[in-house]
Amino acid sequence: MNAPVSVEILRQHLIDPEICIRCNTCEETCPVDAITHDGVNYVVKADVCNACMACVPPCPTGAIDNWRNVLKAEAYSIDEQFGWDELPTQNPTVGAPAAYATPAASTASAGVDALQAAATQIDGDAAPGSGSDLVRGATVPPWSAARPYVQLYTHKAPTTATVVGNYRLTDASTESDIHHIVLDFGTMPFPVLEGQSIGILPPGKSADGRTHHARQYSVASPRDGERPGYNNVSLTVKRVTRDYSGNATDGVCSNYLCDLKKGDVVSVIGPFGNTFLMPNHPNSHLLMICTGTGSAPMRAMTEYRRRRRLKGATGKLMLFFGARTQQELPYFGPLMNLPKDFIDTNLAFSRTPGQPKRYVQDAMRERAVDVAQLLKDGNTHIYVCGLKGMEDGVLQVLGEIAQAHGMAWDALWERLKREGRLHLETY
Repeated sequence: MNAPVSVEILRQHLIDPEICIRCNTCEETCPVDAITHDGVNYVVKADVCNACMACVPPCPTGAIDNWRNVLKAEAYSIDEQFGWDELPTQNPTVGAPAAYATPAASTASAGVDALQAAATQIDGDAAPGSGSDLVRGATVPPWSAARPYVQLYTHKAPTTATVVGNYRLTDASTESDIHHIVLDFGTMPFPVLEGQSIGILPPGKSADGRTHHARQYSVASPRDGERPGYNNVSLTVKRVTRDYSGNATDGVCSNYLCDLKKGDVVSVIGPFGNTFLMPNHPNSHLLMICTGTGSAPMRAMTEYRRRRRLKGATGKLMLFFGARTQQELPYFGPLMNLPKDFIDTNLAFSRTPGQPKRYVQDAMRERAVDVAQLLKDGNTHIYVCGLKGMEDGVLQVLGEIAQAHGMAWDALWERLKREGRLHLETY
């Protein structure tokens, strides 16, 4: 009697190009470099991906959480994926019988368990950057956060908003051109919470003739609107004139947005984000650390708290905000007008003429005693937003402060993540 023929079936990890907003979070998160991209799509290398699920929780849209059962010998190639405008349908004739499942397929089919493990890892011996620390921030929201709505509008079915305001936030003499842009949705429902983001679809096509994909921007207004009671949101947008290598370039969407006039209509998708949310309980403390346009979600949270200053509430707000110079710091004027008993503001400027470079990490060290008191309090929620380069430095300083004040940072770090109290949004 002949033995059964072994058919290797792979549960292949794929990224949905219709939902993906090309934020690069998945590629930066993947610990085995299984994710890559071209000028159009982000894709997963079938022969490298080990289905560890580290990339799934940080994805703001859910585009990363897609799988197809395929014959291992016929897995979708990188070149095939680069050419996709939408995901292929599942071939119903290809299953994944347990007797024939490959190790990779078995691991992937246990995705829920892997995700849970990634989200709740509490190994007190985990060191920063170690294998058990694939996700550096929380994958769950604060327990008291409001329920967010996500993906109400998509690439295939976007909504529109009208520009009702576009104001430059930085001094005209500076190279840094940052705008505060207000979009009104009229009668179209678009509920957002502080910490969520939206996608903007710029008009036109890329050099290869493809329609421009959406760019993601954090909302800078509170849930009841930039103007209270109105169905509008605000964004903090920096005009991109150079790429990451310093070469001159014009950012497709940032320049489009910064040049908008009152009355212009834009296409919008989203909202996105279900973890980087603020707590609602009145005794919660917010420790906010940001640079540049990373101030957008901090502004939203601060403004919501300012409008709802509840009598008897004990929640504190502490902000560390960095920029090159005071003239390049968005919202500098309004920030200085906030009551000192409402928010503890600490500014750091790295390019002030005649002064030594000073970063948010330096300001945090100077206020180590007060930061430590917040770290010891179970009601403290930490938010970090800005350039990717700040993430390591901020986590290092938090660790230093914790250790110097009798707290085991590794164990505290894991607890903050597990309880939805440490949120990182860097780019």
